[in-house]
Amino acid sequence: MTANESNDQRMPEHTPRLDPAKLVPDVYKAMVRLDAAARQGVDPTILELVKIRASQINHCAFCVDMHSKDAFAAGESVERVVQLSAWEESQHFYTAREIAAIELTEAITVLTDGFVPDEVYDRAAKQFDETELAHLISAITVINAWNRFGVTTRMVPGHYTPAGHHR
Repeated sequence: MTANESNDQRMPEHTPRLDPAKLVPDVYKAMVRLDAAARQGVDPTILELVKIRASQINHCAFCVDMHSKDAFAAGESVERVVQLSAWEESQHFYTAREIAAIELTEAITVLTDGFVPDEVYDRAAKQFDETELAHLISAITVINAWNRFGVTTRMVPGHYTPAGHHR
């Protein structure tokens, strides 16, 4: 079987359940504004790593697709994006700041495991000043909210392009 033949046998694309941007436009616009406010002061590379990692944990395929493409468009390596799901075993691909941000992302994203541990917060606080840390926590919170919209409404991955145009 050739690569093209295997592509022809892909599973059909699912359809979204509903479109919050159309149904609750004020909520959607508020989320966009919140996202813009949260990202201020966060290193763009760290921001994309955080968004990808939270989206992986939350199984938000739409957001994994979007933020991986954004990261690649910004010059991120395939290697670092691929290794992100196993960052604990591949820390040599990341800086200490990036690791602290990724670790904090996991702790905030998986609150069902308990509170954000002091040692995780302390490692992040050593890497980021208070304002940077507040923005980082805000950005992690926002991507988790976006993930919940994406997963619940079954947003369809694969159509996003970094320029913001759907193909």
